Amino acid sequence: MRVIYSTRKKIIEPCSLDFCKYQIDPYVGCEHKCYYCYTQNEIELDWDNEIGIKPDLEKRLKEELSSLSPQLIYMGMNTDPYQPIEKELNQTRKVLEILKEKNFSVCMLTRSDLVTRDIDLFREMLGSSVGVSVAFQDERVRKIFEENTIPNKDRIKAIENFKQAGIETYVLICPVFPYITDVEVLINETRHCADAIWIYSLDIENPENKNWKRILPILEKNFPKIYKEFKEVVSDKDHPYWRNLRRKLEHIRDKENINLKIFM
Repeated sequence: MRVIYSTRKKIIEPCSLDFCKYQIDPYVGCEHKCYYCYTQNEIELDWDNEIGIKPDLEKRLKEELSSLSPQLIYMGMNTDPYQPIEKELNQTRKVLEILKEKNFSVCMLTRSDLVTRDIDLFREMLGSSVGVSVAFQDERVRKIFEENTIPNKDRIKAIENFKQAGIETYVLICPVFPYITDVEVLINETRHCADAIWIYSLDIENPENKNWKRILPILEKNFPKIYKEFKEVVSDKDHPYWRNLRRKLEHIRDKENINLKIFM
């Protein structure tokens, strides 16, 4: 992967989540190659071959933080802060060190166990939380759609470490692939170490999007029996598949008293 300077002007950007006003993405693009990822539709670089970093990251971040009061910042919205290149560049750790120094807290999302490297910083950032995302219970399927990610068991182990350290944890089951993702299995595999589990369906807003065009041939090749039904379900958010799944998950949530956040 080539490392280039990103043209984005701001380090801190508005966040669309209800509980965070701002987000920080230490990188532009991601080496994990999750072919369904929505960010490839938006970034200004070669998604397959380039990773963007922001010049003068530390200096600019301190300047932007100077006008904000300490609060929760989200990290992991448009890129994975702990993708492989972080081992070399330490962009995410630099951001965390500055946020800690300024008394900010972080809600972190990743698909990597590299996050445990920074457990020392999270311990000192009161009100912070760390989560991992999972989408497939079958490792063979994971490798098909997430070429460069680590196995679920390693992600879960990372969250267990944070749970044992007294840091709030969560799991994001996302995206739910109709007829492929077994949400109940993933809930049972992660509930012991997650203070909350967030569940989101696969969302394709435009059939011309790059991520949709990438996963269609993968589906046709590897899942020909469900190919047609899959497309129908994804294109219809009120499809019986989603309604039935929502009812099932609501029942599990209420019966077993699990902190499930269902968005589908």
